[in-house]
Amino acid sequence: MTLFHKRTFRGFSSFFLALALFCGGGQPALAQNATIEELIVTNSSTDLLLFLTVNNAFTKQMEEGIRNGIPVTFSFYVKLERKRNTWLNQELVSLNFDHTLSYDTLKEEYSIVRSELAGQAFRTKSLAEAKKAMAQLNGLTISPLKALIPEAGYLLRVKARLAEKTLPLYLHYVIPFWSLWDFETDWYTVEFRY
Repeated sequence: MTLFHKRTFRGFSSFFLALALFCGGGQPALAQNATIEELIVTNSSTDLLLFLTVNNAFTKQMEEGIRNGIPVTFSFYVKLERKRNTWLNQELVSLNFDHTLSYDTLKEEYSIVRSELAGQAFRTKSLAEAKKAMAQLNGLTISPLKALIPEAGYLLRVKARLAEKTLPLYLHYVIPFWSLWDFETDWYTVEFRY
């Protein structure tokens, strides 16, 4: 390869690397910093309950995509473990469920389907209300209290992420800034005694 060809090749390589990073091949500067806030574990007279809110889950690009008919699905992961001093913690509960937000352009209405509330779709004309319903868990039943040992220590861990199945496969190529939609929170843990 001549010196000219080596420089041209290096120039093209640098150009394509920069283009890949700009179009979402790396972690963009605008990637979301989604966090779980207001994480509360409490109980009713019969069950252990979970409340939480995911903040910074939506970008302007996501909102625009939703208004253009692209459904968005958030996945939530919940794990309950009993702490043990001499052994690994005992996993008692492992839950995985989805919230899916879609927009009906004819009715100008948002619909949220939450898998933990089977058969109950929430509908609203307000995007703000739809986003709130998508990003909150209000009184999710984790376990019956009778399954817990009094005075034992427990860990409840939760995580939320944008589901990979949100876009049909072909749309990943049509929307070059798909990575700007990505979010995944860290695992958040609450330690408690029952």
